[in-house]
Amino acid sequence: MKKITKILGAALLMAMSAMPFAGNAQIIKGGYFNVDWQFNAPVGNEYANVASGWGMNFEGGYYIIPKMSLGLFVSYHTNNKYIGEQVLQLSDTESLYTDQQHSIYQVPFGITSRWRFIEDRMFEPYIGVKLGAMYTRMESDTQVYTYYQDRWGFNVQPEIGFSLFPMPVNRIGFHMAIYYSYATNKSHVLTYNINGYNNIGFRLGISF
Repeated sequence: MKKITKILGAALLMAMSAMPFAGNAQIIKGGYFNVDWQFNAPVGNEYANVASGWGMNFEGGYYIIPKMSLGLFVSYHTNNKYIGEQVLQLSDTESLYTDQQHSIYQVPFGITSRWRFIEDRMFEPYIGVKLGAMYTRMESDTQVYTYYQDRWGFNVQPEIGFSLFPMPVNRIGFHMAIYYSYATNKSHVLTYNINGYNNIGFRLGISF
């Protein structure tokens, strides 16, 4: 967990560097910053496929033209699944009888871009994509030992969403997005394998 915290902290500092604050603590014209709660559901693997709300997303950017922005992001998510007692055949001469707590930790970070269809209004729908690296930890906790594997890969996240500003002049409002995430990470723990990480989910948060 210390390693995960360090990676998340470094990536968060990177994302915050894209947040253009003015002296009055508001985003300068042309920039934005989102802080989101994240709900995530793994797709295509049975290891830890229980959807959960244990996630956050941070991103900031600047509109290089009125409708298109570039920026940085970092997010974090964990999914868990309890497995009852069973026998795992580790090899021809080894077996393990135990229950398990499966966990998957995901920390993607990198660049983000969006295209908004309406600019500087109360309601701003957009489409976007996030590209970058993703750190993952595939972990199994038993009664005695913890088995895990750390991996790095490439991550892409297309999304569709909107920002809602009740008072457009202040540029403080709400953000919602639906996303799909794919990463090339390959992991192996005990008798379990994951060949690529697929996730779907949504984000709810505050937009500045």
